[in-house]
Amino acid sequence: MKRRYVAEQMFNDMVDTIREKQDGLERAISDYTSKVPEKLIMDVMENDENIIVKIDIPGVKKDDIKIDITEDSLGVMAKFKRELEVEDVNYIKRERKHGEANRIIVLPAKIMMDETTAKFENGVLTVTLPKLEKKESFEIKVD
Repeated sequence: MKRRYVAEQMFNDMVDTIREKQDGLERAISDYTSKVPEKLIMDVMENDENIIVKIDIPGVKKDDIKIDITEDSLGVMAKFKRELEVEDVNYIKRERKHGEANRIIVLPAKIMMDETTAKFENGVLTVTLPKLEKKESFEIKVD
């Protein structure tokens, strides 16, 4: 009976030590990865007249977004600002990102740069890029 108690105590001590090390490792990884924003996530859609790009940028102010376009590419840069540090607080997890995130994509068609529009609403940036040449389709009669 005494031997079983000692074995259980040793096992419980090992499990506690592993949990403490795991918590420390998770905090270290969280601190490291919180400094690097992830790439901007986007959907690129196309219809006959426009290329539409939707990018999720939650937690960013519209003044912290920069858009660069050429006739065949779109570049978006967003600054994720860190909130002020709260004193006398012990972070258990710290996963929210800060810094800059950039994304450049090649567009599937040339666009009219001067007619491009951008709208930022509810953390989603929507860029509408009118195509330079509209695709037309013709029906051909078969003889």
